[in-house]
Amino acid sequence: MQRTLLLFICCFSLQIYAQEPQLALQYFRNGDYEKAASFYKILQEKNPYNSVYLNALIDCYQQLEKFEEVNQVVVKQLKNYQNQEYLYVELGYNEQLQNHLENAVPYYEKALLTIEKLPNTGYLIGKTFQDNYLLDYALLAYKKAMIVNPNADYNFQIALIYSEKGEIENMFNTYLDLIEKNENYKPITKSYIGKFITDDAESEPNLLLRKLLLKRSQNNPNNSWNELLSWLFIQQKDYEKALIQEKALHKRNADNLSGILTLGKITFENNDFEVTKNCFNYVLENASSIETELLAKLFLLEVNIKTNAPVETVEAQFQQLFKQYGKNLTTLNIQTSYAEFLTFKKNESEQAVSVLKEALKLPINEFQKGHIKTKLADILVFENKFSSALIYYTQVQNDLKNHVIGQTARFKIAQTSYFKGDFEWAQSQLSVLKNATSHLIANDALALNLLITDNAVKDSLKIALKKYAVADLLSFQNKNQQAIDTLQIVLNQYKGHPIEDEALFKQAQLFEKTNQFEKAEHSYLQIISLNKTDILADDAHYYLAELYFNKLNNPEKAKEYYQKIIFDYPSSIYVVDARKKFRKLRGDAVN
Repeated sequence: MQRTLLLFICCFSLQIYAQEPQLALQYFRNGDYEKAASFYKILQEKNPYNSVYLNALIDCYQQLEKFEEVNQVVVKQLKNYQNQEYLYVELGYNEQLQNHLENAVPYYEKALLTIEKLPNTGYLIGKTFQDNYLLDYALLAYKKAMIVNPNADYNFQIALIYSEKGEIENMFNTYLDLIEKNENYKPITKSYIGKFITDDAESEPNLLLRKLLLKRSQNNPNNSWNELLSWLFIQQKDYEKALIQEKALHKRNADNLSGILTLGKITFENNDFEVTKNCFNYVLENASSIETELLAKLFLLEVNIKTNAPVETVEAQFQQLFKQYGKNLTTLNIQTSYAEFLTFKKNESEQAVSVLKEALKLPINEFQKGHIKTKLADILVFENKFSSALIYYTQVQNDLKNHVIGQTARFKIAQTSYFKGDFEWAQSQLSVLKNATSHLIANDALALNLLITDNAVKDSLKIALKKYAVADLLSFQNKNQQAIDTLQIVLNQYKGHPIEDEALFKQAQLFEKTNQFEKAEHSYLQIISLNKTDILADDAHYYLAELYFNKLNNPEKAKEYYQKIIFDYPSSIYVVDARKKFRKLRGDAVN
């Protein structure tokens, strides 16, 4: 009985001991510093080498303005335990909190002198200064530690301090110094610098970084400066300037075209087809492998498709490629692209299905198979064969669940269900995709989910949404005039319904696609007149400005609507681009 009681007491004591740190932290977070201090005092006395408990106790006493208690605890710690010289910083800061700066400075200087005797204390002393927001002293500590010990490297800490101080130029230079010493730092420094860089070429950090990189490039030519300039120009969507840097890099390393290939893909995705053509024509001139050559030719062909080159011209280009390279694993991407061309440009979906089914017979891996099956299902949706399409999509989703191809298939399942009017099943699939690894898929899923949700609130039967979904399907099937006519029915029958602005915007986009520019203008203006605070209002302003500038030859109107985006929609994703184009139309000198 006694042994059982003793065991119970021991277990209970252990449980209480284990709870002490959690209770102390909880009291501290709740601002109950008196109770937190009582726990941390016990914990620190039991664990004198645990700096976490000591620092927490100091924080509690300082919050309670018990400065003498802080002094006693720190002096005792310094007396009893050597090699804790960072605590001189705490003594100094404790004096500074009492507005005794003249007493604080000697402690700070004593901590800095310690670094000369014990270089390994440099980091801890620097960090203690930094944690107490004594940033100038922290800089002195880190720099002194690197002088005393040349093997030490605290440049990341120094750069962070410069950013806290708002000294952006010093911060950039520190990161660039790091890269100059070791190019392996490039990816991580880009991630830090990227926090200050925007897509606005005229922002102060962008201009400053460009100046610093150009200066270093002139004084000490280095591939890293060209790479970073290219990266900066890509962030700003100044793709032509990025290409100049990539060409300079290629001339120094003739075997490496990866930078220009990457830039070509980025420009294609961002619809800057002139630069895309420049990139891939350059690749063609310098390609040393069939794979690279084919990739360049495929992208150039895709540009022709996107820019509505004559169907006969594109067909001849495909046939020339198959004649030259054959239909095999090497040309697999060209075969899938050809199937899409046959379906959506030539309306020859049966032949497209045959092309893809033949491609599936090749010795391909599971990812290639998933990609082809997804394209095949897209064509079946084009043919209104929804059940067959869903079978293929589901196969891909099951086979490649955690891969972007599988997630794409799941989105296509949701989209096809939406086309059919099965909104509940569509939303069940879309809810899974909100955490998709691909941001593009996650964003598409969110947009479709919002469309369904927003337009079901005032329409429990979702009749208007079903009609809109039919128009959306017709648009997917490239039946543009039928889609426009169906949207007009929605607009006539459901005026005042939440779907109205969506229908107008979709119709405007289709009018542009079919070169009915005055009708597109009318639709955009209707969206703006409906509700200037609507979620699509800034989109309508931007696309209307683009329409005036690119199609209707009305630069004054374009300038007016770019300006409205800048002033009326300051948080819009279009602000930077609108500002850039507004300045250009106004005649400002834009670098």
